[in-house]
Amino acid sequence: MTVSSRSTRFLRLPTPRNLGYSFNWAGRIGLAVMLFWAVVAIAGQWLAPYPPGEIVGWDYFGGMSREFWMGTDYLGRDILSRILMGARYTVGIALGAVTLAVAIGVVLGMIAAVLGGWFDTLLSRLLDAFNGIPSLLFGLVVVAAVGSSIPVLILTLTAIYMPGSYRFARALAVNINTMDFVTVARARGEGTAYLITREIFPNILGPVLADLGLRFVFIVLVLSGLSFLGLGVQPPNADWGALVRENIEGLSLGAPAVVFPSIAIASLTISVNMFIDNLPTRIRDRSD
Repeated sequence: MTVSSRSTRFLRLPTPRNLGYSFNWAGRIGLAVMLFWAVVAIAGQWLAPYPPGEIVGWDYFGGMSREFWMGTDYLGRDILSRILMGARYTVGIALGAVTLAVAIGVVLGMIAAVLGGWFDTLLSRLLDAFNGIPSLLFGLVVVAAVGSSIPVLILTLTAIYMPGSYRFARALAVNINTMDFVTVARARGEGTAYLITREIFPNILGPVLADLGLRFVFIVLVLSGLSFLGLGVQPPNADWGALVRENIEGLSLGAPAVVFPSIAIASLTISVNMFIDNLPTRIRDRSD
């Protein structure tokens, strides 16, 4: 590709005319489930048939009925209401953490790729060492030492997954940084900020969004694991992992109270994977 003016400085991106969309039924189902849980996370408090913390039945670990569609928990609270409210914490904390992790990681990755030298080497080695710590173990140590709150959970999960996002974004940015249109922009005297915002970032946005979806799944699972161990969202609030922990004794009684939160976690993570796996990736040839 010949770069002769500022108007041709970008790497050609896919457009609706030259992109082969491959959204099959699996991708549509994944998108539909994701949108469903997004609506629930936003409007759960209005959709819940009962106050989530209110004891509404004397039958603890009650079965499904007309009155309680998903049964009751170990205290006689409505499981459906608690799942609807728990979506706010599971989806909200995971979304906040993955947004921060990817934003910080991508910015640092692009800066390291453009600057190179000692900055790239030092930052990469530090984050590589940090990335070697098991994620769940790091979360357990931080939460046990500092205490569990929503800001602490978000920052902890951000710290866990930011190094991986950095490595991914840096690898993409290094490839783009060697291309002709970036070399021409640098020869024109463009600065680091221009190269990052106008030349590199638009050309790595697609893969970064796909990576964001996968890291969202990982964060949901780690958050659920922390809550299952009692170090996540604390009572009287509860995310889906905490609902599983609270009602684990009902498993031997065949109570649905422990099954439905597990199904909620599985449906969210699987739907995101189905959506990411079926993103349009085939680019058709077109004449210039």
